Amino acid sequence: MPETAIYTLVRGADWRDAERAGAYAGSADDARDGFLHFSTAAQVRESAAKHRRSEPDLWLIEADAARLGDALKWEPASGGKRPGLFPHLYGALPLSAVLSATRLTLRADGTHEFPDGVP
Repeated sequence: MPETAIYTLVRGADWRDAERAGAYAGSADDARDGFLHFSTAAQVRESAAKHRRSEPDLWLIEADAARLGDALKWEPASGGKRPGLFPHLYGALPLSAVLSATRLTLRADGTHEFPDGVP
């Protein structure tokens, strides 16, 4: 069964824009792919290391999957190179579905420090 809490990694400027707009429309990568990329708690660290390494102003956005309705699809990663299904949101993320927004600390090695509770 899919998890209730899902995560996306958002650059600081994009998150500030989302807070003003009331929704997060996604990054340039999301626009290119046609959906917002999310991860489960078990996937998000690897996603951060692979796609957002060394980014200094990065936010971990936790969303309630149940509030996203049919716009949320569980699909394999493109190319099928990563195991498991990933949550993909076909539409903007309304702030009403956001459970928390946490700025991640960047370590000297380029990885991000995650809050307690995220494996």
